[in-house]
Amino acid sequence: MSPSPHRTLVAGLGTAAVAAYAVVLVLQICVWNPLAAVPGSSLAEIGSQAATRGESVFTPAPWVFAAIGVALAVAVLVLSVVARRASTAGVAAGYLALIAAGAPAYFVASFGPGMALADAFGISGGDHAPGGSVLMVTSGTAAVVLAVWGVALATSSRTVAPAIRV
Repeated sequence: MSPSPHRTLVAGLGTAAVAAYAVVLVLQICVWNPLAAVPGSSLAEIGSQAATRGESVFTPAPWVFAAIGVALAVAVLVLSVVARRASTAGVAAGYLALIAAGAPAYFVASFGPGMALADAFGISGGDHAPGGSVLMVTSGTAAVVLAVWGVALATSSRTVAPAIRV
């Protein structure tokens, strides 16, 4: 039995969406936010100035979290193609869950670099570039869609017992 073309399409698009999320996560933490936090400085200058103050702005954490997300997306892709009983809706829900899980992953991955920027340059450790907001809105939207969809499926699949006549 060959995989469903719709399921394969959803899996391909879902994997691409998670990979795009991972790219934005890495760019936000490693490029956009440091440049916005310390305007007029290059990434090399930011890293050097932070290092002289005992801080490490550029850590492997964003890359590790991005790689884990992409690996999980590829695993869902492989399972959706190989598993004969996988439903298209189940595959879509898996990708929505991965994108929703991106918000806590982004928070954890960006915490250290953000605090290093704050400590090294005497600024806020929060986002200075808009990429973080884009990631949070994307994850929030995925979580809401997943929740609403789950409630809709749960309530629509209930059968109503016929009224008992006495």
